[in-house]
Amino acid sequence: MAGNSNDIGVLAALVERLEKRRIPRALDIQEKVERGELLDKWDTEYLKKIIADAQDALEFVDDHPEYQELYARVANLYEDITSKALENERDASAE
Repeated sequence: MAGNSNDIGVLAALVERLEKRRIPRALDIQEKVERGELLDKWDTEYLKKIIADAQDALEFVDDHPEYQELYARVANLYEDITSKALENERDASAE
């Protein structure tokens, strides 16, 4: 039971961090790439960090199916950002 309670605490902290920090910053980066802009060093480092965090959170999400939809939506957001960023890089290289 203690492990389950600990998981809930960790998940609550992860969701709070997503809501207050990760998603707002990711949406800012998404707007940037949607405008056709290239990612700078800070954007790239941030994306690496949040993707690594998402991978770490997966073990908790696997044990708590009620978070799987949220996890999938966030992972989809990150994939959209990185795909568009890559497209922007290719377009910039072709010019």
